[in-house]
Amino acid sequence: MAKNLVIVESPAKAKTIKKFLGSNYEVIASNGHVRDLPKSQMGIDIEHDFEPKYITIRGKGDILAKLRKEVKKADHVYLATDPDREGEAISWHLSQALKLDPSEYKRITFNEITKNAVKNSLKQARDIDMNLVDAQQARRVLDRMVGYKISPILWAKIKRGLSAGRVQSVALRLICDRENEINAFIPEEYWTLDVALEPKGSKKGFIARYAGELKNQEQLQALMQKLEHAQFKVTERKDGTRNIKAPNPFTTSTLQQDASRKLNFSTQKTMRLAQQLYEGIDIKGRGTVGLITYLRTDSIRISEEAQTAADAYISEHYGKEYIGTDRQPDKKGKRIQDAHEAIRPTDVTLSPVIIKESLPRDLFRLYQLIYQRFLASQMHGAVYETASLKLEAQGERFTASASQLKFDGFMSVYKTDDEKEAVASLKGINTDTELTVKDLDSKQHFTQPPAHFTEALLVKTLEELGIGRPSTYAPTITTIMNRRYVVKEQKNLYVTELGEAVNQMMLKAFPVIVDVEFTANMESLLDGVEEGTISWKTIIENFYPDLESAVKKAEAELEHVKIEDEVTDISCDLCGRKMVIKYGPHGKFLACPGFPECRNTKPYLERIGVVCPKCGKDIVIRKTKKGRRYYGCENNPECDFMSWQRPSEKACPNCGGVMVEKGNKLVCINENCGYIMNK
Repeated sequence: MAKNLVIVESPAKAKTIKKFLGSNYEVIASNGHVRDLPKSQMGIDIEHDFEPKYITIRGKGDILAKLRKEVKKADHVYLATDPDREGEAISWHLSQALKLDPSEYKRITFNEITKNAVKNSLKQARDIDMNLVDAQQARRVLDRMVGYKISPILWAKIKRGLSAGRVQSVALRLICDRENEINAFIPEEYWTLDVALEPKGSKKGFIARYAGELKNQEQLQALMQKLEHAQFKVTERKDGTRNIKAPNPFTTSTLQQDASRKLNFSTQKTMRLAQQLYEGIDIKGRGTVGLITYLRTDSIRISEEAQTAADAYISEHYGKEYIGTDRQPDKKGKRIQDAHEAIRPTDVTLSPVIIKESLPRDLFRLYQLIYQRFLASQMHGAVYETASLKLEAQGERFTASASQLKFDGFMSVYKTDDEKEAVASLKGINTDTELTVKDLDSKQHFTQPPAHFTEALLVKTLEELGIGRPSTYAPTITTIMNRRYVVKEQKNLYVTELGEAVNQMMLKAFPVIVDVEFTANMESLLDGVEEGTISWKTIIENFYPDLESAVKKAEAELEHVKIEDEVTDISCDLCGRKMVIKYGPHGKFLACPGFPECRNTKPYLERIGVVCPKCGKDIVIRKTKKGRRYYGCENNPECDFMSWQRPSEKACPNCGGVMVEKGNKLVCINENCGYIMNK
């Protein structure tokens, strides 16, 4: 019998596939890419049509030698790397590195690692799709150009070890812009007024809310006086139903967002665990099983086979009335990789309960999330009975509403963030109902600034803006955190001093690179390569001259960010030398210039010329353990004064308190005062 060789990326994937193919097939892993651009140089021949210079990745020589031996033994070679751009490129690089004749090998892909999917892929073997390969090459070359041309400038002007990137620099800009919005935000006061009403002869009351605007306490008090002894009357009642559609199954982006919100997983962790679920897990009594479909996708399409299986499962376990009837078609807006399905379990009968004992805790939680979301997506929507009232008193309008769950539908297995719990009933209340006022409840509120970016929100924003693709979100976020451009505190992402410096330099020297619209347009062009409508080298040819020009200008004109040792007037406690300012991973610190003989260090307290309102000592710039900047008293911990916004030298003319900078305004730090003035 003919000997067949199947090459995949990972040993786990090889193990799972081997089980389906039998003794006539040898399955070997390449352990990812075998060729790449060299690390020691840019690796792109600018003078000769931007041709990439690929070399064998260090440490992959033995793997390639083993693969060459197996190729010689085989009659047919199947390249079975992942079904996306990156996977297609790995297959092409393998064909080049192994010097395979086109007649000797075929490309196979499968969206899920199941027996049927793998067997069917062999029947549909094809040639390598060079459009997909070129799309990957274009991205790789562009990213290499941006990284290798701009990063040295950051090293020279700020500090070594920094990096710039086509997507990462835009992500950093988004976070910086959001921080600036938050810092410039000035809260505005408003009030709400709730009235507790009770129908005559009943003890089951309800709450009606004032429908107008109350911008300050004076307006509230005027309204309260007006309503004293007022008679409330229902002027209108509306009854109806509210249908909540079942959520779509997961894409890469929505999986990362939900796993972040519900499981507190980082994007990187989510993708790592999802990869394991896709490649195969040892399940008691079943061997190695690929539990989910391919994890990098922006499609919500579900195969007919999977839909039929889900319908049968839902009918058996929940009832026919739970089967979905209003499933959403996949919208073709931005580029969608429709070759892939949405992320779903490969076998709907493998419920989380059945395989719980075979999975570590985090793998189980992620599988359960994917399973429940898929099952919910194939179920009927939830139905609420709703009632709303319009009320009037002394010419002022109030409203009340209530809802009650009538049919739980998909909510029997999955809860979304949008659902509200059922609230008090308005049963029996109509325009004839006499009402008694039991209580008036007023509350002061302030408008809130935009939310800090979380990993989930950043992924959502990048996707909405068309920046990056499903495969890039996790590595992008990981990179800007590893570079210490941003830090994560309680899910929120904050910009560090280093991140601010890098972003400012990028905005000044390379505004196009960090322009959101430009980056989104570039993604569209790169998608055109994938579709075969644009040559990838045409994109590079048009991009490189502008990049080269900006780099030369930056090298000549950009000023250094001051990080050299700056001598202070503070004497070393151990040897008496004047201490110098050093820059470490967490920012500036004081060090003795006598190193290594004297290793004395101290925190560096940068004064801003403003005295502490609590103790009269100087306010200094401090940093949290993770590198986020704030303003506090030099006498900390004895004095606990702190502010996220920079205090001003000007005192509040109203109360004498500290004013802090918010954009082009100064705002009194005393909330009870809240005085605002221009800088």
